[in-house]
Amino acid sequence: MSIKALQLISTLLLMTACSSEQSSSASEKETIPEEISPNIILIYTDDVGYGDVSSYGATEITTPNIDRLAEEGIQFTDAHTTSATCTPSRYGLLTGQYPWRKDGTGIARGDAALIINPDQVTLPDLLKQAGYTTSVVGKWHLGLGPEGGPDWNGEISPSPLDIGFDESFLIPATGDRVPTVYVANRRVVGLDPQDPIQVSFREPIGDEPTGRDNPELLKMHPSHGHDMTIVNGISRIGYMTGGGAARWVDEDMADTITARAVNFIERYQNEPFFLYFSTHDIHVPRVPHARFVGKSGMGPRGDAMLQLDWSVGEILNTLDSLQLTENTLVIFTSDNGPVVDDGYHDEAVEKLGGHKPAGPFRGGKYSAFEAGTRVPLLLRWPNRTEPGVSDALTSQIDFLASLAALTKQAVPSGSATDSQNNLDVLLGDSKENREFLIEHAASGALSLIKGKWKYIEPNDRPFYNENTDTELGNMPEPQLYDLSADQGELQNVANQHPEVLSEMQALLEQIKAGESG
Repeated sequence: MSIKALQLISTLLLMTACSSEQSSSASEKETIPEEISPNIILIYTDDVGYGDVSSYGATEITTPNIDRLAEEGIQFTDAHTTSATCTPSRYGLLTGQYPWRKDGTGIARGDAALIINPDQVTLPDLLKQAGYTTSVVGKWHLGLGPEGGPDWNGEISPSPLDIGFDESFLIPATGDRVPTVYVANRRVVGLDPQDPIQVSFREPIGDEPTGRDNPELLKMHPSHGHDMTIVNGISRIGYMTGGGAARWVDEDMADTITARAVNFIERYQNEPFFLYFSTHDIHVPRVPHARFVGKSGMGPRGDAMLQLDWSVGEILNTLDSLQLTENTLVIFTSDNGPVVDDGYHDEAVEKLGGHKPAGPFRGGKYSAFEAGTRVPLLLRWPNRTEPGVSDALTSQIDFLASLAALTKQAVPSGSATDSQNNLDVLLGDSKENREFLIEHAASGALSLIKGKWKYIEPNDRPFYNENTDTELGNMPEPQLYDLSADQGELQNVANQHPEVLSEMQALLEQIKAGESG
């Protein structure tokens, strides 16, 4: 029997024998009647910045379906991912553990092994224990298979099915990485056994053309990197051969995964379900369906935002048609901040115009500055929440403990140690700030927010990424910002407030040493 199974059994026994002394993460802030078991849909978008949504101030583009969530739910203005890149944010979201605590949680290769240990207790584990049917649809990017990577031509194990999901339909990594195939549960979809898949991120394999050597075959050219095997007229990161019948068509990706998400809702409409719908939009390569091309006036990045808004609308319309809207908790957020040029010449820079993907904040994806991790967060549950705006400091690391509390599940001791039960904040019952919050940049540098102060620890990595035109926020000296007066992080006041700096440094070191937070 696995460690995880033993943990969950011991937790159930503890809850039976000591129901009046349940974990604080599950019952101290009791607000939900016993009979309510809302469906839960977590829409996790990719690279969507604070300023990319019209309800957050975008004026060059309109996102009416996403805005509907803002109008009918709670809009958070100070919500954060754990990290400024995708793989670590997803790890933190599902495990309730800061990703920088574990080696191997950086941006995963397309052939990475499963990063989450099946013995770890996860968010879907706890919801499944509570009686939910659980599914993940869309971008995964947390690795698959054992050490050494998955067998793309056989059964893929371990997979999401081993960390709490009942079913899965995955983009294994990202659209710009091979293998460019879907994986349903434990198998590549549509694979011809006579055309086996081979993948390499070290050296070329097979004789398929690459973007580096055959640019004349491309319909979208790379701006940096992304010049290896060509699939669907787009060169990717990594080399791939085989699997011809199984390869996706980028233009159909949003339709494919949205249809899968809708199908899951329809199949389980009569019982509690948890859907982790992880969109690929608006990550590169941005190749939206023809019905969105040219509609935004901002090139493929803007068009992909319209496509994303359509996907959200399909989910909301499905809930309406099945009369599930009132008792379904929908969460909309992003895995990290925005990036404009992330590897392809797709007119995103040229057609940006007056659009500000990061809103009023500095930096973006990869950065230690606020735009790296401050993202849109919308929550709607008509049966329970009142529409409004919350400026409470919140973090995705707390989704696990908070949703465990919602569903009356105790988080086993030693699991999800960084996740806090902030259910009352998420449901709008309180606007009390989290005491402090950790941000994690691509460089590995950590930042600490407490009250109005933000501290960024010293880091010798480059300050600026010329490829993505992003200020990364790395500096060899400590940085201290008063976010109440300087949300753009333009004035480093570390020298003016040495006592605050010292306090923030000491607290960050305590947290890094193992104390939860």
